[in-house]
Amino acid sequence: MEFVVVIPARYASTRLPGKPLADICGKPMIQHVYEKAVASGASQVYVATDHQTVFDAVKKFTDNVLMTREDHQSGTERLAEVVEQLKLESDTIVVNVQGDEPLLASENVSQVAMLLADSDAPMATLSTSIDEIDDIFNPNCVKVINDADNNALYFSRSPIPYHRDAMMNDDRDKLDLADFARHIGIYAYRAGFIKDYIELPESRLELLESLEQLRVLYHGHKIKIAKALCAPQAGVDTPEDLARVISVLGN
Repeated sequence: MEFVVVIPARYASTRLPGKPLADICGKPMIQHVYEKAVASGASQVYVATDHQTVFDAVKKFTDNVLMTREDHQSGTERLAEVVEQLKLESDTIVVNVQGDEPLLASENVSQVAMLLADSDAPMATLSTSIDEIDDIFNPNCVKVINDADNNALYFSRSPIPYHRDAMMNDDRDKLDLADFARHIGIYAYRAGFIKDYIELPESRLELLESLEQLRVLYHGHKIKIAKALCAPQAGVDTPEDLARVISVLGN
C-alpha cells in the first residue's frame, strides 16, 4: 500500500513567527517533522510552503519541497494545489501532516493511510482518549463521536456526547472519560476528493465551530475514524511548547 505525505509549512504564526524554522537540537522544526514522516514508510514526503525562506531551508535536506500560494484559507486548499502540481492520480492516498508536530508518531501516519485504503470513504482521521475531565470542556480540545461502523458522526469544540445527568447538575463525578474521544488533526484523503472538497460550499456548522472537516460531513461524505496506535504528543504553538519539545528531543 503506497501513500504520499504532504506537510504544509506556513511561515506566519501569531504566537511563534517563523515557526517551521525554529531550531530544535540543531535542526529546524520542519526537518524533524519531515524525518518522522519519512519513517512512516510513505512512498514520497513533500513539504508545501508559502515562503521563500522556508523553501530554501527545506532544500538543504530534501528536494521534495513545493512553493504554494499565500492566499489559501485552509490547509486543505493548500493540499489541493499540491495535488495539482504533482499531478497525482485520483486514487492516490495523501496524508496531511501538520508542520508543527516534531514529536509526530510515524505509526499514526501509516495507520491513517491504511485506514483509508481499507475503506470506501474518501477521507480518514484518528482520535485518542481524553485523560482529563477539564479537556471535555476545553474548546481547544476537539471532541469526536462515531457510529457503529467507525464513521465520524460529528466533531465539536463543545462536550459531546452531552451527559445529561452529569452536566445539567454540574456533577463532574458522574462523567466517564471512556465516553469521550479527542480528535487528532491528521487526515488521509484520496487525491480526487481533495479537489472535490474545495468545490463544496462552506457549511454554517463549519463556520460556527471553525472546523473545516464539518464541511465533509455536512455534504454527506464519510470520514472513517479509528483510535490512534500511539498517543499523540502536542504540537508547537507557543514559545513554551517549543521549550517543552526541545527538552524531550534533547534527552
